Amino acid sequence: MAFAAIWGALAIAPRYRQDWLLENVLVVAAIPLLVYGYRRLHLSNAACLALFVFFTCHEIGAHYTYSEVPYEQWLSHVNVSLTWLGRNSYDRLVHFLYGLLVTPAAAEWLAAVAPTRGIWRWILPVSFIMSHSLLYELIEWAAAMAFGGDLGAAYLGTQGDPWDAQRDMLAATLGSMVAMTAWLIAGRENPVAQNSR
Repeated sequence: MAFAAIWGALAIAPRYRQDWLLENVLVVAAIPLLVYGYRRLHLSNAACLALFVFFTCHEIGAHYTYSEVPYEQWLSHVNVSLTWLGRNSYDRLVHFLYGLLVTPAAAEWLAAVAPTRGIWRWILPVSFIMSHSLLYELIEWAAAMAFGGDLGAAYLGTQGDPWDAQRDMLAATLGSMVAMTAWLIAGRENPVAQNSR
């Protein structure tokens, strides 16, 4: 319910309505599947909270158009400046958050449906994120090619970076590696073991 309220609020007067619609195609597909599969997936409350935070960050990007999220203005209120980045990096941040915040759910789901041993229980969730990040970049590219013009450019959001797709995939991979490393340090031997429901 909380996400529905956030989604509804951010659906009001987005900066670029067509881009907002395009950005929400996968959300409209994913959220009902997650709601339907909530009990069957046996995700912990922590994994569900992480997914909520990720989808909320995505909706902020969709509302403003990723390359125009005014986070620099928001940070100026606490005397923080990221102008040294040379571009609006909200897109890159959300790719990192995809890895960081979706990995717990991926790890729990994989441990439940395809239990592995040893190092594979740590490698598979990262590989899952990497492969889905690649798939997303291919979908993003195909959509940009299909729609072209300003909508394609807004959706792709490369901001002149010819390596944008590769850097986005790296950001997601690093986020996933951070999540799995934190899991390892926290002493969670099995990613699905302490389900906190």
